[in-house]
Amino acid sequence: MTSDTVSKSDHILFDMPVSNNGARCRIILYKKNIDQDQVDIISPLTLGGLKSPDYLALSPNGLMPSLVIQKNHPSGMKHIAESDTIARYLLSEYANVGPSFLRDNPRSNQIVRWHDMYLTTIQGCLYKPPSRFPVGDYADRKSAIDAFKRNLETIENFMADGGIYLCGNEISLADATLFPTLVFADYMLPKFGVTPALPPKLARWFSDVRAQDSIFQKVYDEIMDPLVNSWEEKNHRWDSIWLAGLRDDKPATIFDKIIAGEIPATVVKEDDHILAFKDINPMAPAHILVIPKDRNGLTRISCATAEHTDILGRLLIAAGEIAKDESLGFGDGARIVVNDGPDGGQEVMHLHVHVLGGKKLNGQLG
Repeated sequence: MTSDTVSKSDHILFDMPVSNNGARCRIILYKKNIDQDQVDIISPLTLGGLKSPDYLALSPNGLMPSLVIQKNHPSGMKHIAESDTIARYLLSEYANVGPSFLRDNPRSNQIVRWHDMYLTTIQGCLYKPPSRFPVGDYADRKSAIDAFKRNLETIENFMADGGIYLCGNEISLADATLFPTLVFADYMLPKFGVTPALPPKLARWFSDVRAQDSIFQKVYDEIMDPLVNSWEEKNHRWDSIWLAGLRDDKPATIFDKIIAGEIPATVVKEDDHILAFKDINPMAPAHILVIPKDRNGLTRISCATAEHTDILGRLLIAAGEIAKDESLGFGDGARIVVNDGPDGGQEVMHLHVHVLGGKKLNGQLG
C-alpha cells in the first residue's frame, strides 16, 4: 500500500497520538482549523509500520511524523521528514489562515532550537529500555535524566515574563513544540523520583495553557491516553526500566564508606567516575581494587546492562593504566580479575576489578 491509496487529501501527515514530535504539527493544524481535505492525519500502520519499506521511503530513519505532499508544489518536494521542517512547511503553506505562530520571533526560535537539540535527542532516557542506550551524548540513564532536567531549566530562562504563552499573549511555534514534550516529562520524570517534574515557571505555563486554550488540552488528552492505557497499564513499560521500576535497593558496603571518606584507604587513582586503592589483604605484591563511585545497580558484573557500558569501559581503562605503573610495584603485565557472586569468590557486593602483579603469577584461575 502506498500513500496515494490511503487518502486523496492535499497532504498526509503520518503520525500517531502518542508522538510528541508529531503533536507540534497537530497543534498547528488544530489552531489553524485545517480540514481533512487539506491535511489528513493517518497512522503509519496503514503503510505497514515505521520500519516498513513504504514508510521508510518517506522517513528514512523510520520516525514520526512524516508529511506527504500529494499536490503539485513549487519546491518539487513530494514528502518531508522531521517535525520542525514539517511544522515550518505547514506555517508557510497556510500562512493566511489562523495564527501566525510567530515564525520569525527570535525567542520562539531559540526555544524550538534548544528543545530539538537538547531535549528531543535525549528524551528516550524517560522510556527506552537499556538495549537502546546510549541516548545522545549520555551513556547511562541517570546522567541523561540529569541533563534533561538542566535543559528544562535553561528553556525556562528563555520564557517571556507575561502572557499565557511562552512568548507573551500570542501562540508561537515554541508553544507547539515544547508542550507535547512536557506531557512526557510531567508524566514520566516522577517515575524516576524527580518531583516536581517541571521547573516552576514552566509548570505554571504547562497548567495555564491547558486551562486557557482547549487545543492544548485536546493534545494533552491525545498523548496521555496511549501513555496510560497502552504503555503503562497494558505493556508495563517502566517495570523493567532502571531507576523507575528497578532500583538499587541492595545494602551499602564498606566501599561506600571508603568513597565517602569515612574509612581510610590508600588511593592510587581517582576521577569523577572511578576510585582505585590498595587492597588491605593483598594476594600479590601489587594488588589494587578499582571500583565505580556510583554503584548504580552494579553489585556484580552479572547485573550489568547496556546502560553500564561507559563505566565498565572506564574501569578497564583505569585497570590497564594501573597495571603499567611501576611505582605501584607492577612489572611486565598484571592479572585483571572480576569476581562475580558467591561462587566466583566475590566478597563485597559492589563491583570491583582486581589488578594483581609485581611478580610472575601462576596460570591457575580456579
